[in-house]
Amino acid sequence: MPDQNRSIGQLSKLSGVKITTIRYYESIKLLQEPGRTSGGQRVYDEATSNRLLFIRQCRDLGFPIEAIRELIDLQMTPNANCLKVDRVARHHLGEVDKRLKQLRALKKELKEMIVSCAGGEVASCAIMESITKPAHASAKISNQKIIS
Repeated sequence: MPDQNRSIGQLSKLSGVKITTIRYYESIKLLQEPGRTSGGQRVYDEATSNRLLFIRQCRDLGFPIEAIRELIDLQMTPNANCLKVDRVARHHLGEVDKRLKQLRALKKELKEMIVSCAGGEVASCAIMESITKPAHASAKISNQKIIS
């Protein structure tokens, strides 16, 4: 299949990735600098389209940018040991497991808040009281510091 040059708008539509995100990926070197038309417009070849689709799939799977960069580097070295890819995937799976644990705790806390709601006025709402407590569990879950 011959290379097919695409504008940034066409690439965005094909991949489902916003134009600003494509430019961001270029700026952080996940995508190579595209060619330009005589009018200065970006022109993307098939290889870049494929790379962007790979990045999109990785993002859909929740991989962080640095893991994607590592996977791209490995992809560019086809003779590299697949165990390196496995290590990246296993590390990400561990992060997903941690996040799931946090989400389960958050779900439990929200259910408890909802059960405590007796209706009535907002001024005496048990949910609002739980949320405004400085030490409620979701602050711990999101690892945010409460500023007084």
